[in-house]
Amino acid sequence: MKWRPDAPAGMYAAEAAGLRALARTSPSEPGPETRLRIPEVLVVSDDNAWLLLEWVERGDRSEKTDETLGRQLAQLHGSSRTDAVFGWTHDNWIGSLPQRNQQNSSWSAFWRDERIAIQLGRARSNGYFASVDDGGDRMDALVEVLGSLLSDIHTPSLLHGDLWGGNTYADSDGRPVLIDPAVYCGDAEVDLAMTELFGGFGPGFYDAYSEVRAISPAYQAYRRDLYQLYYLLVHVNLFGEGYVADALRAADRVLSEVG
Repeated sequence: MKWRPDAPAGMYAAEAAGLRALARTSPSEPGPETRLRIPEVLVVSDDNAWLLLEWVERGDRSEKTDETLGRQLAQLHGSSRTDAVFGWTHDNWIGSLPQRNQQNSSWSAFWRDERIAIQLGRARSNGYFASVDDGGDRMDALVEVLGSLLSDIHTPSLLHGDLWGGNTYADSDGRPVLIDPAVYCGDAEVDLAMTELFGGFGPGFYDAYSEVRAISPAYQAYRRDLYQLYYLLVHVNLFGEGYVADALRAADRVLSEVG
């Protein structure tokens, strides 16, 4: 049971909807090699103070766990979708911060307006970039070129949305389990970028993923940094100025690649 007395209205209902969407979109073929393990949602309390989920016993994580997760995530990202828009039908949360998901037919506009601009604006309102020489100018330059960097992405995938190492574990059979999503539809490589930000995923994960779904050259060149920038700005807003330098370095790497 997840519980907090001060949970914002709708937080646990949004998480439950995300878990159900992941379970529903996961490939339907039988067997542990194809279907993602998502804990079943049992109850969301009427007052939104708690969320009751299926108990999935933890086991030992292995190289096989990472390989299976990489393959399953690629299959999830490749699942056909009837919608042609980026975003989600409702807002949710990234950590304890609100995450707006207003739908948009343009991925570049969505990433600029619903992801980078909101978190950057929040950070600026708290003065986090004011103390860094030209820090605000560097972020403005990044926002200006963002549209051209993502203009070739037209197919949305369902994303976990917060796929760091702590949001996946192995069950008692060594199968990967996904928890604590912040789902929406976007470029599949956003999930990959988050897996690389803080580590915890072995090389077998990426090898297995790329066997099923190709990773673009642009991801290696600059999109990984561009997608990680969102999560770094989230960490600035959650934990303070200790992440400002990392956010600026990510922005600078993108700018250096696109010249």
